Amino acid sequence: MIKLHDKEFTPFLSEAEITTAVAKIAAEVARDYKNEVPIFVGVLNGAFMFVSDFLKAYEYPCEVTFVKLSSYQGLTSTGIVETLLDISEDIEGRTIIILEDIIDTGRTLQQLVHLFSGSNVKEFKIASLFYKKEVYNGEYTIDYVGIEIPNSFIVGYGLDYMELGRNLKAVYQLNQTDMINLVLFGKPGAGKGTQAGFLKEKYSLKHISTGDVFRYNIKNGTTLGKLAKSYIDKGDLVPDEVTIDMLKDEVEKNPEAAGFIFDGFPRTVAQAEALDNFLESKNMKINATIALEADEEILVQRLLERGKESGRSDDQDEEKIRNRFEEYNQKTAPLKNFYEAQGKFHTVNGIGDIAEITGRLAKVIDDLG
Repeated sequence: MIKLHDKEFTPFLSEAEITTAVAKIAAEVARDYKNEVPIFVGVLNGAFMFVSDFLKAYEYPCEVTFVKLSSYQGLTSTGIVETLLDISEDIEGRTIIILEDIIDTGRTLQQLVHLFSGSNVKEFKIASLFYKKEVYNGEYTIDYVGIEIPNSFIVGYGLDYMELGRNLKAVYQLNQTDMINLVLFGKPGAGKGTQAGFLKEKYSLKHISTGDVFRYNIKNGTTLGKLAKSYIDKGDLVPDEVTIDMLKDEVEKNPEAAGFIFDGFPRTVAQAEALDNFLESKNMKINATIALEADEEILVQRLLERGKESGRSDDQDEEKIRNRFEEYNQKTAPLKNFYEAQGKFHTVNGIGDIAEITGRLAKVIDDLG
C-alpha cells in the first residue's frame, strides 16, 4: 500500500509483468514493420517510461517523436483535450505508430487521430500498454495491446495522481475498500442538492443526479438518450433498464471516485434491486441511504420563497407543492422498508443552518465504519 496526496493505492501490476507486456508489443510491431523505418509517436507525460523501454526492446531502425496532450486534472477528466506539442517531422508516406500509456474512453485518442487526419501518411497504427476495453468507445481500432485492465484508476510507470507516482516501477490501483456509496432522499425543498454538493467535496464522491443524467444524454443525442426520448415523446415512462444503463455509464466513466451519491434513483423497490445487482457486479454496494427529514409546513414556505426568485411554476402553487410531498411520501415508504431491512436507512434533521445539516450527514457517514 502506498499513499499519494490524499489517496491510497494497492499493488496491481509488477515490474516483471509490465516488462513482459512491453516486450510483447515491441515483438508484434517488429513482426509487421522491421523492413521499414516507422515513426513512433510517444504521448507525454504518461508514456515516457513505456516509450523508453519499448525503444530498448525494438531492435530495428526507427524514428521517435512526441506529442503532449492533456485532458485530466487530478483524478477526473476536464472533458477538454489540449494539444501542447505538435508533430513537426515530415511524415508524408511514412508509417506512424502511436505509443500510448493507457487508453480508456478514447477522448485523447480522438485528438491524436485528428492530428494526423490531414496528413498523407502511409499507415497509422495505435499501440497502448494498458487498455480499458470495457469503457473504450470503440471508435478506432487498437492495433497493439500490452495488457487489458479493468476500469480502475492506476498510477506508476509514468502514470500519475496529481503529478505523483510517475517514477514508480510497478503499477498501483486506487484502493476502493473504503468506498462510500449513498442514496440521498429528501422532499422538495429539503436541500438535497445543496447537501449533495458539500458531501461530494468532503468525501471525493461523484454526485449522480438522475435528472442531470437524463438531460445530458438527451441533449447530446447518445444512444441511451435517443432511446429515452423515444419513450418520452410517446408519453410513456422510460423503462427502468434504460435508466440503470445510464447510471452504469456514469459509474464506469468515474473509476477514480471514492464513491457515489445517487440522487433521484432508485424511486421504486424494483429499481433499488436493480441498483444493488449492478453494484454487486462491480464488487460495490450501497453503504447507506439517508433521508433529509423536514416539517412540511416549513418546506412549503421555503419553496414558495424559492419560487419568487426562480420563477418555477411548481414552486409558486401551494397545492402543487403538497401534491409533490404526497407523491414523495408514497414512493419513499416502500424504499424505506427495503433499506431498513438491510440496516441501511438513516434519517437526518434537514432543518437548520446549512453547515449544521452537513455536520449531521457527515456524522452518519463517518459512523458507517
